[in-house]
Amino acid sequence: MTMAKAKEFDAEDGRPEACSEEEIALLLEKTSRTFALAIPLLPEPTRLHVGVAYLLFRIADTFEDAELWQREQKLDALDRFGRLLAQPSAAEARAETARWLAEPPCTDPGYLELLRRAPAVLAACWRLGEAPRRLIAEHTRRTVQGMARFVHGGADDGSLALADVDELKGYCYVVAGIVGEMLTELFLLGRKALTPLSAFLRQRSAGFGEALQLVNILKDSLADASHGRRFLSAGADLAPVFRLARRDLRVAARYVLGLQRAAAPRGIVAFTALPVRLAQATLARVEENGPGAKLSRPEVFGIVESLNLALDQGLPAV
Repeated sequence: MTMAKAKEFDAEDGRPEACSEEEIALLLEKTSRTFALAIPLLPEPTRLHVGVAYLLFRIADTFEDAELWQREQKLDALDRFGRLLAQPSAAEARAETARWLAEPPCTDPGYLELLRRAPAVLAACWRLGEAPRRLIAEHTRRTVQGMARFVHGGADDGSLALADVDELKGYCYVVAGIVGEMLTELFLLGRKALTPLSAFLRQRSAGFGEALQLVNILKDSLADASHGRRFLSAGADLAPVFRLARRDLRVAARYVLGLQRAAAPRGIVAFTALPVRLAQATLARVEENGPGAKLSRPEVFGIVESLNLALDQGLPAV
């Protein structure tokens, strides 16, 4: 969005209310336990940038997952959301939100609250500086467009079934690899000390995101299938998927350690290390106990404490 468009948006019906940082944190708590823990670790202004970006991606996820919608409803919502990211309009944001909630896509109260606050989340994005605003909008739109391709290839009733590991990898790139790419650009923004590391991080950024998504898919495969999302073929050999997840987690670990060796801000190292540590422990649990197995809250707390101790002592973050 150019500065001229930003001024037009501000002039349009009196600068609509944007989400405060406190409300962003509350919405994160209601839509993602992992990122609600990790995002507060970031230094400002990256914390605000990533918080806003994550909520926008979660809105897109809500449309793509929409268990109560048919395929055409999902495609329509994704298209309209993508247009809002490209052409800011407070009035259109309110109108689209009313349309989405007239026939809700799901029953989850956290996601429905996020949809109700979509105009305020969008306003928070539109009010950011030009560089982070452009990066967030561009990468969110790329994900929205990729999601639409997968939804279009699904069934009329909105269900989705991926054919093989290659298609699974393509899906993970769309919904998480692009997130890794966006995070990398936001980390590099305004941090000249990280410039020598930029090529290293960009080469591994998609793998960082894909690793976390693969672990979630393995963990949640039974629940996803019950909601019409078959990312793993029924009865398929999961060994190749576990191997891919382990490989991507090694890439993610190198990404984190690269940041740590380059003396990136502690908050950025902690933000990237925590979900990798959680994913490593979750993958081991799922390999041992099968889909649906997850870490307990005390175990998550222990991983957070272990990470803080490692960072305090100058030990590897992952």
